[in-house]
Amino acid sequence: MPASDTAAVTVSIVVPVRNEADNVAPLIAEITGALDGRWAYEIIYVNDGSTDATAERLAAIMKQRPNLRQLRHANSTGQSAAVRSGVRAAGGAIVATLDGDGQNNPAFLPDLILAIENGGGRVGLAAGQRVGRKDTGFKKMQSHIANAVRTSILSDGTRDTGCGLKAFPRDVYLAMPYFDGLHRFMPALVRREGFDIAYVDVIDRPRHSGVSNYGFFDRLWIGIMDLAGVWWLIRRKKPTPDATEVTPHD
Repeated sequence: MPASDTAAVTVSIVVPVRNEADNVAPLIAEITGALDGRWAYEIIYVNDGSTDATAERLAAIMKQRPNLRQLRHANSTGQSAAVRSGVRAAGGAIVATLDGDGQNNPAFLPDLILAIENGGGRVGLAAGQRVGRKDTGFKKMQSHIANAVRTSILSDGTRDTGCGLKAFPRDVYLAMPYFDGLHRFMPALVRREGFDIAYVDVIDRPRHSGVSNYGFFDRLWIGIMDLAGVWWLIRRKKPTPDATEVTPHD
């Protein structure tokens, strides 16, 4: 995107994808339907090492939509890395994310964005909370156990950290320590920085096509080390001192 166009953007939508060729066009159509005429926005697809036709589908749509951008990872590095690449490249002061498989409904993006805009600088994260989840019973059970353990240890006040629908100020995200799995622990880390969290109930739906390409923190044993690390970060947080610059005339 030309620098002049990037400068005009106020909201950036970041979509991490890996091998989601058949889901690209329908999801972009829904995103544009939800946001056109409301914000000066861009859509950043982060193609995380796809080996199918995802890149070609995006390239074709980019010819019709100048606000669509594609970043490519040479190899798949995971969802957290893909989200971070998109946020770092974003031109908007507000970033919203959603998964690329179609399970996250873009119709909820405006509610998330408005929660940040209306937060008066106090809200550091607007987090989607899924209702009517379409996962299997086993995945729901894993998620329930993992969320209960996470909440008891971190006290982040969030019942569902796995929803891809989120919005946040770009600078708040970039100020947080980065690690693989960061997107699953954002509520705890945002609270660590002294910000409030807004919650938005969102309706879950089945993916449009294909199969899941990213693992889930819902499998507790994958995230246990990250959980311990985030607990340590919270315990080690010190108050940020007020700093006043002294000028020669003071």
